[in-house]
Amino acid sequence: MIQIDDKLISEDIFSEEFVCNLTKCKGACCVEGDVGAPLDKSELEILDTIFDKVKPYLTPEGIKSIEEIGTWTTDPMDGMYVTPMVENRECAYVTFDEKGITKCGIEKAYEDGAVDWQKPISCHLYPIRVTEYSTFTAFNYHKWDVCNDACTLGKELHVPIYKFLKTPLIRKYGEEFYEVLSDAAEEWKKEYGS
Repeated sequence: MIQIDDKLISEDIFSEEFVCNLTKCKGACCVEGDVGAPLDKSELEILDTIFDKVKPYLTPEGIKSIEEIGTWTTDPMDGMYVTPMVENRECAYVTFDEKGITKCGIEKAYEDGAVDWQKPISCHLYPIRVTEYSTFTAFNYHKWDVCNDACTLGKELHVPIYKFLKTPLIRKYGEEFYEVLSDAAEEWKKEYGS
């Protein structure tokens, strides 16, 4: 683990390579899994506020699920906040393009200027999972077989996870943090990289 201030960063974030390959996986991370996407407490009110503006971008099934469950819910196993799902399948905010590739309805609304919030930060930061504890924050690489094609493409393009996630890392933690993280990654690479 690498420590930057109160953040502990798994070395996998420097060593592993990753670039989403939606043409291969079709956005399976938005469909697979037991619960919806993790949410920060601060995001709950945002989802409540933007729902009417995001609604035109969602599937009828997603809208029905949100109207029945709410704009967010909790994971029955650990009580964490998560997005609702459609019949325990895809995230209720997911849409599908003509090729069957998932898109985030919130992000589509953001791209069109309908809302000023891009999407849940956990989705934007994936495959990094951030866990906040009372005295520190842990950054871990979440390995999932649905992302094997992303790992393959990342290796082909030589893009480590932290570089692939530059935009969301800056969105959440700021430019200065990202610069320190990049410097730490370069130092790590000199010492341990191949």
